[in-house]
Amino acid sequence: MRLTLILAIVSLALGPLPGQALADPPLTPASSTTIRRVWANDGADKVTRDELRASANPNSVTNSIWNGSRVAVFGARNETVSFNLVLECPTLSAAGVNVTFSSLSGPGGAISSRPASGEGVFNYVGRNIELFFVRYLQIRGLSVDLAYEVYDERHVPRRCRRPWTGAGDGSGGWSNRPCHDKYYPDIAVPLELAAPFSIPAGSNQSIWCDIYIPKTTAPGSYSGALVVSEAGAAVWRIPVVLTVRNFSLPDLPRARTMLFYSQNNINRRYLGQEEPEPGSAAYNQGLRIADRHFQLAHRHKISLISEYNTFEEMNAQWLRRLNGRLFTAGEGYAGVGAGVGNNVYSIGTYSSWPWYGQGEAAMRTNTDAWVNWFESRSLGTATDYFLYLIDESDDYARTERWAQWINNNPGPGRRLMSLATIPLPQARTSVPSLDIPTSALSCGPREAWRTAAEAFITAPDKRFYFYNGARPASGSFATEDDGVALRVNGWIQFKKGIDRWFYWESTYYQNFQGYGSSPRAETNVFQQAMTFGSDERFDQSLGRTGWNYFNGDGVLFYPGTDSRFPGDSYGVRGPFASLRLKHWRRGVQDADYLALASAADPARTNQLVNRMIPRVLWEYGVTDPEDPTYVYADISWPIDPDRWEAARRELADIIEGR
Repeated sequence: MRLTLILAIVSLALGPLPGQALADPPLTPASSTTIRRVWANDGADKVTRDELRASANPNSVTNSIWNGSRVAVFGARNETVSFNLVLECPTLSAAGVNVTFSSLSGPGGAISSRPASGEGVFNYVGRNIELFFVRYLQIRGLSVDLAYEVYDERHVPRRCRRPWTGAGDGSGGWSNRPCHDKYYPDIAVPLELAAPFSIPAGSNQSIWCDIYIPKTTAPGSYSGALVVSEAGAAVWRIPVVLTVRNFSLPDLPRARTMLFYSQNNINRRYLGQEEPEPGSAAYNQGLRIADRHFQLAHRHKISLISEYNTFEEMNAQWLRRLNGRLFTAGEGYAGVGAGVGNNVYSIGTYSSWPWYGQGEAAMRTNTDAWVNWFESRSLGTATDYFLYLIDESDDYARTERWAQWINNNPGPGRRLMSLATIPLPQARTSVPSLDIPTSALSCGPREAWRTAAEAFITAPDKRFYFYNGARPASGSFATEDDGVALRVNGWIQFKKGIDRWFYWESTYYQNFQGYGSSPRAETNVFQQAMTFGSDERFDQSLGRTGWNYFNGDGVLFYPGTDSRFPGDSYGVRGPFASLRLKHWRRGVQDADYLALASAADPARTNQLVNRMIPRVLWEYGVTDPEDPTYVYADISWPIDPDRWEAARRELADIIEGR
């Protein structure tokens, strides 16, 4: 009888075997609730605010983590796994809603989380489970030009495509695009700051969950439950099962990143002043807010860079970020990479180095000083540092001259690497002295890019970084892109041996490139999806559009305090993650799986990579070699999240030798 009981418990925790009937009891709500349906997915299937999928057909929402009755996820030690709970109110609104979930029990004890309030949500010690209230942004136009083109309807994310034929020839207008005017999920507000909340009738509300699996967790099955309450009464209880696999992910990711943030932008939004007096209370408060950006990014396995800093600022602000002290329990940090440094530093990002234009002698003096600063510190974490020469310049002769000045320096400065954002073929042919070409691409001549990539990737004294993202070459950062888009980029980074993936901004709250000093430049990022470019007119096919109209560009952190738009301010001195940041983390963690699996079985891992992303970056080639600016092609990878989860499971099996 004891064995029978054990088998029954295991069956309930793990779900039915092939051919078995569903073991879980039916999931039923309290009779009084107006939340008539609940279900879950892994978050990569973006559920817009108006969708009532389960209410229309409960069987339509089953997926790899949701069998209709429970959430079942898996992960390794030192990994963050996520899921998205969807609450549906088809006919009546719900008020006073809250969701709680604080513990999973298993063979190693409990994976748990303590309560928090206010700015306590930025102290991660003892908070291995986090819940987030998801806010939505309306897609009023397509992110054309920088994220994808529209000459081929297949370049457009699947849910935004019009009907098409032939080489992507679309028909119909804005209303024929399924994403038109829909409210897309993107802002992850810590639930403690938003509960209790309401759900309007005829809509849904997503609650995102992150579970960090500590390094010391014993493998096995862990179980717990989400409880949904309405007006203080529990109305739903949703079982959650986490299977911890018997391996660990590294603290330093295989797919390294760098993400720019602006201290001035942070100060403007949080403090109401761009450059407070050094040493003042406001100045110090701005630095503490920036540190919370570093900690949130670190929790997502993302590394930050910023503008130029003096050596005084390096010692006072950056040293603790680079040596890992900022990421310790004493600073309120716990999770992946505890005690590990930021692992990258950009000197003079976007050409902000102050000796710009002062000649070779100044280059030697300053590069010597920077190398001496880094080499005289014991950071403990291998840190890539470089001089960011220039951004997107076609003055290749000047860039080559600067790079040569560094290489010809007889002092220690010659060991400083140089970086510029530049197409890879042009870097190889016109700027051979450059150490780190950082390239963007939507399509390009296959052989020219392949040859240049091989030259830089195989050279021991060179690096190759990738910049931003555009379809079909890679996933884009557009809010309306598929949920797997940024996950794909981690796989691309592994497949192509790219050293770092660079995204240009995370705190672009003032759209000066679209509107200059006009009041329109200040974006209410809690209400407006379009963050870059300009909104000039309505186009029958594109919706709202204008020069480089882009939803979400440059905004991966949302400000916890917004002095410009106080009606949407939460009054806390720290950032909220976008869901796109969480999708990017999923891809970075997948690359860790790929590296571990490749070490165990390179042939099988390579087959899986080629099955999931058969063509990426320059592998698409171009349609007309005489005009290498376009290609007619669909993306090569699947957008079904279940296929990606199946691939991750296969990688876990390879790692464990199954």
